[in-house]
Amino acid sequence: MEDAAMRILVIEDEEPMLRNLERGLSRAGFRVDSATDGQTGLDKASMTAYDVIVLDRDLPRVHGDEVCRRLNLAGNEARVIMLTAAASLDDLTEGLNLGADDYLTKPFRFPELTARINALARRSGRPSPVVFERDGLTLDPSRGLAARDGEDLDLTHREIMVLEVLLRAEGGVVSADRLLEEVWGQDADPFGSSVRVTMSRLRRRLGDPPIIETVVGRGYRI
Repeated sequence: MEDAAMRILVIEDEEPMLRNLERGLSRAGFRVDSATDGQTGLDKASMTAYDVIVLDRDLPRVHGDEVCRRLNLAGNEARVIMLTAAASLDDLTEGLNLGADDYLTKPFRFPELTARINALARRSGRPSPVVFERDGLTLDPSRGLAARDGEDLDLTHREIMVLEVLLRAEGGVVSADRLLEEVWGQDADPFGSSVRVTMSRLRRRLGDPPIIETVVGRGYRI
């Protein structure tokens, strides 16, 4: 079964723009990874199945045009939205000929970017988001909604992601390392207490009787 939250790779070398995109896309419910140069972006795209790649055209190490060309040659299935400051018809045509699925000129409005990402996902035939139900707990990850026994739960985006991973395991044990990888991604601190602190807070918000079990030495399960 595929993840309900789409996975996005942002390849952008301008730090302020990159951080804004990461924050905005994460708040919109996407799972976001990032790279600041073309080669790192290619490396990540070869190791992870992304739904959409948001690709700046003017990149260091490997130019965005070449990144797009290599992705296309490799048969990478991610949809590509190319970002550029150039707005001429020739630039648009060149980007699309290299394999980009869409083209967005800077500056742009953030809602337009999210709308285009969702449109590309629909074109790729992505299935409708999954709603989980288990032991009175209901979770709609795509809308960020959770409830238990009919009572709405006020959960953060990260708590919803943790809950989604646990529910997808269908009673199996999920290790802390897997949670770090799937929820925190490249922001994960393997020596920190992120999982333990988030799990403790999530348990309080889910209420009694306890629904998340700690399996000593292995991880967590519902």
